[in-house]
Amino acid sequence: MAEHVNVSALMSAMEELAPTRFAEPWDNVGLLLGSASEHLRGPVLLCIDLTHAVLDEASTVGSSAIVCYHPPLFAPIKRLTSADARQALFLRAAREGIALYSPHTALDAAPHGMADWLADCCMEQGQPEHADRRALLPSAVQDEHQQLKIVTYVPLADVERVRNALATAGAGRIGEYEVCSFSMEGTGTFLGSSNTKPRVGSAEQLSHISECRLEMVCPKRALAIALATLREFHPYEEPAIDVIVLHPQPRRQIGVGRRLVLDKPVALRKLAMRLKVALGVTHVEVATAADSAAADDTAGDANITCIGVCPGSGGELVDAAIAEQCQVLVTGEMKHHDVLAANMRGLSVILAGHTRTERPYLAVLRDRLAERMGPVQVLVSNADCDVLRTE
Repeated sequence: MAEHVNVSALMSAMEELAPTRFAEPWDNVGLLLGSASEHLRGPVLLCIDLTHAVLDEASTVGSSAIVCYHPPLFAPIKRLTSADARQALFLRAAREGIALYSPHTALDAAPHGMADWLADCCMEQGQPEHADRRALLPSAVQDEHQQLKIVTYVPLADVERVRNALATAGAGRIGEYEVCSFSMEGTGTFLGSSNTKPRVGSAEQLSHISECRLEMVCPKRALAIALATLREFHPYEEPAIDVIVLHPQPRRQIGVGRRLVLDKPVALRKLAMRLKVALGVTHVEVATAADSAAADDTAGDANITCIGVCPGSGGELVDAAIAEQCQVLVTGEMKHHDVLAANMRGLSVILAGHTRTERPYLAVLRDRLAERMGPVQVLVSNADCDVLRTE
């Protein structure tokens, strides 16, 4: 029964689909209101923007959790009162016991997330799914267990003991693997003073010892206990220890926007028509690059193969799109002068509306989330809609 599923299950499912570590540093993602231990009542409701109409719908369907793509709580606040329209939404949700979760840029950046879906909208039906694509701005993602690397030098007879001790202290974890290490044999030297009591060799004499260089990754939070454990189990009075900071590793399939290379070139007008059909909209805005005739199929211009995409607002990706040799940037909205500047630099632009490049993805998210939520139903809000309409 749904009443036996907690908000924590929703958090875990969303974390699987859109890991919060993928979000931009300025963003506010995750559980914004509610308790992870609360039972879920009724269906989970999906929307782009939290409004009173969405809260009315949640009340009607008996939902106690809403996944709102845009974070309804974003900037820091010092007080929470009904005098502020946005804060009033939060107060109402709290009164009605509705948990609020926002994935925002984490969902954009994740594989099979919103950016990948928008890239799919640019492809002709039947094109291979493996068409070349990558993030326009790849995210540098780091597993917390691989933030540091501990390097030490151990006599051959003691390597296993030290390795296992470090593993119990939290070192050597890579993904689902534990006790991960690298070792390489060599010769170590040391010359102890008259105050030393070396386990091997003698004080005041240069010693040559067969040793093993042992390397293991380690999370920052476990470093202190790992080093204490290392010193406890290492046979030397003064073991040689290096702590190396590891940089996050960019991943081409994770990050802001997408760069898509089509197998078959397409004219700008055909690409615009393809987007209208995929997004279910009546119109898009097209700005043709200054050095291109790509707006008209009759000009023999079916030459677009490289497309940049960004759901929502993509003006900040113009430089990245040009650097990645994109011929057109597909996004929701941009400032007029940014469009003009992009055109002058040889980049065409297609604008389909901010939330119109986001809202259709909710149906995809519904199906993916429902697979992970067991008995809990997942619904796309009917009350959530674009605030702008064409008259």
